[in-house]
Amino acid sequence: MQIVEVGANARYQKEFIQFPVRLYRNDPSWIRPLDTDVEEVFDPARNKRFEHGECVRYLLLNDTKETIGRVAVFVDHDIANLDNDQSTGGMGFFECINDQTAAFTLFDAAKSWLQQRGMEAMDGPINFGDRDRWWGLLVDGFEREPNYCMPYTKPYYIPFFENYGFKDYFKQFTFGIPTTWAKLVDMSQAVKDRAQRIYENPEYSFRTIDKRQLPVAAEQFRHIYNAAWGGHSGVKEMSAAQAQLLMQKLKPVIDEKIIYFAYHNDEPVAFFVCLPELNQIFKHVNGKLDWLGKLKFLWHMLRKTNHKAFGVVFGVAPAYQGKGLEAAIALRMPHEADTNPNFQYNELEMNWVGDFNPIMVRFVSQLGSTIVKTHVTYRKLFDETKPFKRCPVIGRKKEK
Repeated sequence: MQIVEVGANARYQKEFIQFPVRLYRNDPSWIRPLDTDVEEVFDPARNKRFEHGECVRYLLLNDTKETIGRVAVFVDHDIANLDNDQSTGGMGFFECINDQTAAFTLFDAAKSWLQQRGMEAMDGPINFGDRDRWWGLLVDGFEREPNYCMPYTKPYYIPFFENYGFKDYFKQFTFGIPTTWAKLVDMSQAVKDRAQRIYENPEYSFRTIDKRQLPVAAEQFRHIYNAAWGGHSGVKEMSAAQAQLLMQKLKPVIDEKIIYFAYHNDEPVAFFVCLPELNQIFKHVNGKLDWLGKLKFLWHMLRKTNHKAFGVVFGVAPAYQGKGLEAAIALRMPHEADTNPNFQYNELEMNWVGDFNPIMVRFVSQLGSTIVKTHVTYRKLFDETKPFKRCPVIGRKKEK
């Protein structure tokens, strides 16, 4: 076996994209990611993490020069020591044949590269970018199709990671939930009551967004996001420029009626951002958003063939948490579905609920949802004599 660096080699760059296509060709649940979405991660012109980070990609070849594995390894020097006892880098985009020796060869290459840059641990599989994409190893829910830009991985990867010494740093749950009141049979009555009290309080109001006012929505999103998430472990505050860029990137796929903001006396205090689940459309384009792929995309969007929505991010400003606002904003979609006979979506998956946030896990469960997928973010300490600590739980002081 031979490790080769992808670098600027055009053939290796193509192999990095094509190897998973061959690996998953007989897996009915796998949906090929858009080539451009993967390539964007490794393009310094499009990925701002390169401004204070670095990244390398490797292929693993067998004796006949066939690709049998791939991995990316990276370090963001801005956050390597943020809330970590050890300087921590990352590895991701791991794919491999069912061979532990091959997997360990890829892990060793990632570990060595990070150690050369002063790292003492690595998280994986993660993204060289934000947590909302390419984050975690699928450990449960293999029968379900992956959501847009979320990993779908092989079951045999689990022992590869754990046998190498990776440990469960945190879990990410995906919850499935119906979008109509009639099907929310398992919803807690207490949740319904808390939501109703908010609806009856004239100080609170709810609105969907207007595409013509995206800059306003972006700034309101940033305000709430930084209040709700900015101080959490591993999460940096969002700048105004980042928020504006995010909204512009989402603009082509935004469905205004499933993005909700809550206001207290006209101050934005909560959001629930949902999008059409794009993989239900992109699975028809075979990874290529060329002219034909764009035509297919437009056809499916216009015909509204997708009936699955995707909960991207949920946030409530700390001063308003625990007042029932979480329930009230989460139930705006069932309200829309029951009042609009042409409502497109009959299924919602609420993505990326971390087990380090037990309040949110409990709340989402009370909505009548069930966990349909579980991903794990692993951490590998290079010095295994040091104590391993899981991700700090929100609301609990970090262990010393």
